[in-house]
Amino acid sequence: MSSSGPTPEKAIETSKSSSEVSKAQHNTTSIRSTSPDAKIFDSKSHTDGRDLDVQESSEFEVAPLPADQDTSSSTTKDDDSDIRWIELTFDTEIPEFPALTRTHTGIASIKSAVTGTGPPNLQHYISPFDWTKKRKVFVLSVACIASMLAAYSAGSYAMAASHLMKAWGVSQIAVNVGITMFVLGFGFAPMILAPFSEVKGRYGVFVLAGTVFSLGTLGCAVTRSYAGMLVSRFIVGSGASVFATIVGGVVSDIYHKADRNTAMSMYSLSVFVGTGLGPLLSGIISDHITWRWIFYLQMIMIGITTALIIFFFRETRGNVILQRKAAALNKYYESLENDGHLGIMWPSDNSTEDPEKRPLRPQRIRFHAPTEKRRSLPKMIYFSFKFPLKLLATESVVFWFSLWVSFAWAILYMQFSSIGLVFKTNHGFSNSQIGGVFSSIIVASIIFTWISIYQEKLVVRYLPKTASTPEGRLYFACIESAFLPIGLFWFGWSSFSNIHWIVPTLAIGSCTIGIFSIYLAVFNYLADTYHRYASSALAAQSMCRNLLAGIFPLITNMMFTNLTYQGAGSLLGGIGILLTAVPWKVIIIIIIIIIIIIIIIIIINTNMNMNMLPRTKDIIVLQQRRHI
Repeated sequence: MSSSGPTPEKAIETSKSSSEVSKAQHNTTSIRSTSPDAKIFDSKSHTDGRDLDVQESSEFEVAPLPADQDTSSSTTKDDDSDIRWIELTFDTEIPEFPALTRTHTGIASIKSAVTGTGPPNLQHYISPFDWTKKRKVFVLSVACIASMLAAYSAGSYAMAASHLMKAWGVSQIAVNVGITMFVLGFGFAPMILAPFSEVKGRYGVFVLAGTVFSLGTLGCAVTRSYAGMLVSRFIVGSGASVFATIVGGVVSDIYHKADRNTAMSMYSLSVFVGTGLGPLLSGIISDHITWRWIFYLQMIMIGITTALIIFFFRETRGNVILQRKAAALNKYYESLENDGHLGIMWPSDNSTEDPEKRPLRPQRIRFHAPTEKRRSLPKMIYFSFKFPLKLLATESVVFWFSLWVSFAWAILYMQFSSIGLVFKTNHGFSNSQIGGVFSSIIVASIIFTWISIYQEKLVVRYLPKTASTPEGRLYFACIESAFLPIGLFWFGWSSFSNIHWIVPTLAIGSCTIGIFSIYLAVFNYLADTYHRYASSALAAQSMCRNLLAGIFPLITNMMFTNLTYQGAGSLLGGIGILLTAVPWKVIIIIIIIIIIIIIIIIIINTNMNMNMLPRTKDIIVLQQRRHI
């Protein structure tokens, strides 16, 4: 016979004989407790006027409730010193009270005559690792949709740039500050919200983030000033950041390490697809409707996704689920005690070696989730800022890998400005056509997602020992990351008006494959290397990644104009080549980067002097004409 809650290994069984029914006057039941010596203690022989069919067991016995026993006290640790608190895990076997009733469905259950409620449905509190495949896929899908919208919001703004310049009379650099404000919120908000989600759970943070995300996007749509747009973009970035960063934690919550690569690949795919989809759709909207509908459409999509999260998303944080499970069980046990069921007979001492001969006494029990020494939330937030910075300063692995992925991420955000600049000046593209160029990011992301899933299987098959190490995440990335500098050189030297537009478009796809491989490899490598400190290591690279991504859009126009498209592509490609060697030889990189910095300074100074010479000559000629 099955129970309404999770069935222990020794299930409650019913007896068919009338003699056993008569023995049920003492409510003898076979049930497993958290202690091998624990026995059920109950005062009632039946509930709701119906006899109970139970099976007698020599392991567990039921004692009558002492007349002087008080069962009405509260269930707090401070007020009830006689309560035994048991640490609850997902594997803890839950003892049940023997006051069993037979329902019309034939399912044994426990019902309190006082509250009229049955036991809590513990299926709501199972470990996320044990969820069905369908539930995991659904939760991951909702999280990935939210991540895609976060990336969509980052890229869609670029298609409104020309309209904002006309509406408010600001420069291209001033408009690009909107990208920077988004990235600043994107980088700093997780430092506060990530530790909060570890204590209070992912669900509440997701709902809050979705609400903030929606309101910020609404602000972008209705604002009448440049300053209002900047403030709204910061709010949008703060809300969107949760879906772009904490979703990685959700993947770790529901998938074991061996199964995580495919899930992480799908999460990364959603980020890159959103990056390309934003400009693609927004370019069409800006040309055929109005730039404000770029943000209205986002708000509608974000609102629908937030509704999905509110009604269908399930909590994935294990410690939070255990806390809720303990609270539900304790509330139920309290209601049974108030109804006269005291609980379990527990060994009172260790006077004999034979557990069955030890004297028993009534014992009330309660559960608590595994206790961890946690800081207060303000201290956790302070630590979440301090510790990543400490890792950056003291751990060379974190520093160099953060620098590697930061450069790649900055190139991704630089494309929001550089693609429009190149294709407008060289090929006369409209916003809709420029948005179509961004589809190369989507196509390249889909291709590499398939590659990353397949190559993981190759590593497991042919290098099983390597696959279980953090370094196993880097072997393919060492090769695939070279697509980034190749794509940068390719993009720069194909940016001529007499070269077909498909050539630099393919170069963007090459860059995307390189960025994708770096992003996925660094995330998995740091998570596998730092284990319990993985969130801090990832926060460190996330902070560097978003700070650099916020700076690059501000210097894009200046770099591509002053250094020419070919010079800018060569400079960025050269840096990309150096950083591609991060997994190989760090010391060599340090020396070469110093040389590159010196070369950059020389190039900039030379270029500035060359730009100043014609101006000085023009001034001299003008002065001579005035004298004449």
